[in-house]
Amino acid sequence: MLTRESFEQMAAVIVDRIGQLLRTWVCVVNERAVVIEASAPFSSGLPLALGERPDYLRIPLQLERHTGEVIVQLPEDNRVIAPHLARELVELIVHQLVMAALLPDRHELKNKFIHDLLCGPARDEPTILREAQILGMDLGRPRTVLLIDAAKYILTAQQPRQPERAQEQIRQRAERVIASIVSFFQLPSDTICAYIGQGEVAVLKASSSQDLLGWTSSFEGELPHTAWADLAALKRAGQALLLRLRSDTATSVSISVGRYHPRLEGLACSYNDARAALSLGRRFHGHNRVHCLDSLGIAAFIGIIDESMKIDLARHLLSPLDREPELLETLRGFFQTNCSPSEAASSLSIHRNTLSYRLEKIASFTGLDPRHFDDAVQIRLALLLRTLPSEATALSTDYPRRLADASAS
Repeated sequence: MLTRESFEQMAAVIVDRIGQLLRTWVCVVNERAVVIEASAPFSSGLPLALGERPDYLRIPLQLERHTGEVIVQLPEDNRVIAPHLARELVELIVHQLVMAALLPDRHELKNKFIHDLLCGPARDEPTILREAQILGMDLGRPRTVLLIDAAKYILTAQQPRQPERAQEQIRQRAERVIASIVSFFQLPSDTICAYIGQGEVAVLKASSSQDLLGWTSSFEGELPHTAWADLAALKRAGQALLLRLRSDTATSVSISVGRYHPRLEGLACSYNDARAALSLGRRFHGHNRVHCLDSLGIAAFIGIIDESMKIDLARHLLSPLDREPELLETLRGFFQTNCSPSEAASSLSIHRNTLSYRLEKIASFTGLDPRHFDDAVQIRLALLLRTLPSEATALSTDYPRRLADASAS
């Protein structure tokens, strides 16, 4: 909403622009017929005395809730410009300046566009790409959503008695957070950021292997590329970004990382991943952390509502054992005997030391130790869930294709 100060600034621009073009006297009055800007000295009663005199133009002016009138003295020599042309010119100038004042700035347009892209109803891809291009955003590259909770920094600017001033301070603080994020990633074109409200900033991070090279370990570089493998690099990037933001804002900050999902509509899916991870992560693990679906522990299986998301997570947690049928069989025997080492070894017809060795390998491969209660619950649930069909399976097979597309572009 425009302030009284903005209305007066616009009045000054109108007076200056029209005065220069027509080389005549111009003034702007408010709704009480009080002159708020004029191009030359005037008598305070002059505008009211003009009436419908033919040598003056009177053009209505409205900027949201602020109203007034533009008063222009026609040039004495009509050969300079005819009265009807002068009126059309003044009306055109006023209209253009009003439209420019009412048009949201580039940051607000970008914020709304990304908010609608992540949270709004699905739209056709050509329209989205065209609008993104107009706003200077490249959505043709594979991207993943990082969600930044900086509410303690951004929203502390609220001043209930001065709502307009409070909103401006919130906007400024959100832009500082975004500037810090862009500076951290160094390449503005690599990172698309937007303030989406409630003290949160969404980051559409380019997430091809080349974009994540600085955060990928040598071990991961030798593995087949998957969305979950990229997630490990994104979490490292998120951890480094968290340190930067906490230093720059001097407040607590939380970050969540979504997985990559193919195609443009996958950005909303990645945002849903990040939203679920942030909500559950803050509740169970607190602030000042990087939250992700695969690091939520039992909370992920309890708190996530989307069944396909849970199934995909289960498959990811146990994926290191996909080529280890012996270890999977060991897990099943271990749980069937209520996690009793002696009974499990007997049912599997192996020595107890062999069982211990296999359980150690499972812990090493998955990061989850079946001899620890919380880890055992996760593994048990994952074993059950991974047998169910998931729509995510079809989506995950598109990952190599989008890498090839990114390399070609």
